[in-house]
Amino acid sequence: MTALVIAEHDNTSIKGATLNAVTAAAACGGDVHMLVAGHNAGAAAAAAAQIAGVSKVIHADGDSQAHGLAESLAAQVLAIASGYSHILFPATASGKNAAPRVAAKLDVAQFSDITKVVSADTFERPIYAGNVIATVQSADATKVITVRTTGFDAAAATGGSAAVENVAAVPASSRSQFVGSEIAKSDRPELTAAKIIVSGGRALGSAEKFNEVMNPLADKLGAAIGASRAAVDAGYAPNDLQVGQTGKIVAPQLYVAAGISGAIQHLAGMKDSKVIVAINKDSEVPIFSVADYGLEADLFTAVPELVRAL
Repeated sequence: MTALVIAEHDNTSIKGATLNAVTAAAACGGDVHMLVAGHNAGAAAAAAAQIAGVSKVIHADGDSQAHGLAESLAAQVLAIASGYSHILFPATASGKNAAPRVAAKLDVAQFSDITKVVSADTFERPIYAGNVIATVQSADATKVITVRTTGFDAAAATGGSAAVENVAAVPASSRSQFVGSEIAKSDRPELTAAKIIVSGGRALGSAEKFNEVMNPLADKLGAAIGASRAAVDAGYAPNDLQVGQTGKIVAPQLYVAAGISGAIQHLAGMKDSKVIVAINKDSEVPIFSVADYGLEADLFTAVPELVRAL
């Protein structure tokens, strides 16, 4: 058996979510290969070759792979899929976009958001917002999988010495084309990769108060900023900061939730955090049930006091 991990990268370096997928692939048994599909992505392929546990890197370089379009990436995966028992994508926006296309073309089921490898054909995945863990099994010859990155430790980014094999990039898809992108830039850590996250909820009352209260705390801790769905829906924070089942799944070393009640869909996105600190003036809110430390207090008083203490 050989597993193929589809790398996420910026044509220069490998993104952290890929390292978690490598760990999941290794647990499936057999060798682990990695596909780096991009344009002028030689540096990313070289970085992939250094990942511990990867025995071979397949580098497909061409214009068709320049922007990671799902149609082109799926076609590239399908071009080499026949040699693999498992094909794994990180469960990110990109992975969730391409994986179903691959599974459909191969006429196999997809295992979504796995958190544990039980055996080569059996996996665990959360359902009902993480309240139930389903054990799923398939007899399909090829298992197409998306990996919930918080469920697996990251493989070491160095220490490996995989061979790099160059293959031809597939032609560009006629069904889609890249028009442009608007990339939000921030000096803060990326939300899904941050070791510390401070999140604000609807109790903050406005976008101005959200920034006024949460930014100083994030600055002191060197943290990424997150938000509940309620805060995002109310316009207090942009959509890309949303943590939860319908937002981003995170598992930092420290998660500080201020003014977040802890709706089930929010808890599904952060309850795997190593240490959870909740600040809320209502002692009955659900987030206190998962918090390691709970402070029953007005966040407009408690958070500034915490900033001063730090």
